[in-house]
Parts: sequence; structure tokens; C-alpha cells
Amino acid sequence: MGIWIGEDAKVLVQGITGNQGTFHATKMVEYGTDIVGGVTPRKGGQTVDLGSIQAPVWDTMVEAIEATDADASVIYVPPRFAGAAIIEAADAFTQVRGNGVIVCITEGVPTLDMVKAVDHVSSIDGIRLIGPNCPGIITPGENGGSKIGIMPGHIHAKGRIGVISKSGTLTYEAVAQTMSIDEGQSTCIGIGGDPVNGTGFIDCLSAFEDDEQTVAVVMIGEIGGTAEEEAAAWVAENMSKPVVGFVAGMTAPPGKRMGHAGAIISGGKGTAAEKVAAMEAAGIRCANDPSEIGAVLLESLKAAGLR
Repeated sequence: MGIWIGEDAKVLVQGITGNQGTFHATKMVEYGTDIVGGVTPRKGGQTVDLGSIQAPVWDTMVEAIEATDADASVIYVPPRFAGAAIIEAADAFTQVRGNGVIVCITEGVPTLDMVKAVDHVSSIDGIRLIGPNCPGIITPGENGGSKIGIMPGHIHAKGRIGVISKSGTLTYEAVAQTMSIDEGQSTCIGIGGDPVNGTGFIDCLSAFEDDEQTVAVVMIGEIGGTAEEEAAAWVAENMSKPVVGFVAGMTAPPGKRMGHAGAIISGGKGTAAEKVAAMEAAGIRCANDPSEIGAVLLESLKAAGLR
């Protein structure tokens, strides 16, 4: 079942004619994702070779959705165009279908552009934005599934653990840790670590709580901001399923940006220690090292009578 993206999602690639768009669209097709076409302004009518399929290209998202009934899009366009691409996708899905999922992979999107894009998406019911600066979302199936983004599909397997992460690389580590204890994933979501983004921890936790396939969740946070503390408070009040956590950046010095634009300790706030304390107080079992996530998850599953 998974959340937001089913195994049969129909996906459009915004920026499909660019090098990154073509490369990753090809990898998505190889995994089993149903790529139904792409959008690049002024290149409508062309096709793009994705190996096993020739993907049609449209000039606009409205044309593409009308022709394919796509319910998701993934964005591989330069940073200065990404905000406008998100808004175009949101408006097109709303006009044609009334709903849709937008995944923005692009890194370095100007903050003001994202403020406008997130505000626009938030004002529309039925539109889900994941990213920017994220690896994407994947719902593994028995044979393939739906992979929307840049994550390596071969490391995933269908299962019952939900994964949420600010970090792309640590998403993959969390997946490897679930596999190390013979568990697969229901859905994995890289929400990105930018200071302004679409979907957050609480959105994901709420969806996993309601998902019948998911029995436990791994949540990977990092220094900076208060998202982890807010998520912990939500878990304490609303979550019935076990949550395992890890916070990256334990040794990060104050005022120094670590990795993502949002990963910065400012004014003594946003430290890893503060986040871990809040998570543990909410009943979230935290690993001290990424390599311990599997063992902590196994303990949580056993404590909940799930193993």
C-alpha cells in the first residue's frame, strides 16, 4: 500500500530532455516506474529514448496530464526555474485532475522562490510537494514498484517499515539497516534539508500512522531548526506505532552549516543533543550511530510484539 505513491503511479518528468532528467528517468523506468512522458517548454512533439521506452514530450504540464492522466511529476530543472515548475505542476494537476504529487529533486533553489512555491501549493487542496533538494520517494513492490527520484532502486524491498529522512545518503543507510534485520520498506521519503520545503516530518508520520502496511517508522533528522522537536511532540500525542530516530550532526560546531542549507545551529538552538532528548522524551528510541539503526529498530519491533 504505502503512502502517497502507489506501485502503479503514472509519472511525468519535468526537464526530461536535460541530461539529469533523461538519466534518472531511464533509471526509474528500469526499476519499474511507469514514466508516461515529460515536459520541456518548446520541445513538445519530440521523444526521449529511455531505453525500453520512447517517452513523449509536451510543452506544458496541462497538455501532458490531459494526454496521460499522470498523477505525479518529478522535477529536474535548473534552480532558477524550479519554483516556477512547481507552481506550473500544482496548477496543472489541480485543473486537470484535482490532485497530484510533485517531487522536486533540484538543489540550490532560491529561498524566495521556494517561499512563493510552498505558499502556492499550501493554498491548494489535493497537491503534495516533496522537496526540493531531496532524493525523492519510493514505494517498493514485489517486482519493482514506483521510484520517483534519484535513489538506487536495487537497495529497496517491499516491506512494512516507513522511512523518513532529511538526508539522501542517510535514507539509503536507513534502508540498508532495515534490510539487515530482514525487514523491507512500505515507502521511503527523502524530505530534503532546505529551510523551506514542502512535506515535513509530521506530514509523513501522520500518513504512516494511517497506512495499514506500515508497522514502524525510522525517522532521520539533522541539526538546525525545530522540525525534529515538533515531530517528537506530535508522536507523543498521536503515534501508536514504534518510531526509531537518528539525528545527524552530533559534533557540529555552532554557526557552521553542515551539509544542507537548513543544517545550522543558531543561537544555541537546533543541536543534535536537544533533538535526541526531545525524541527520547516522546518515546522515540534513538540510535547513537547510523550503524545501530537496525538493532534499535529490532528492539522496538520486539517491544511492540511485532517480531
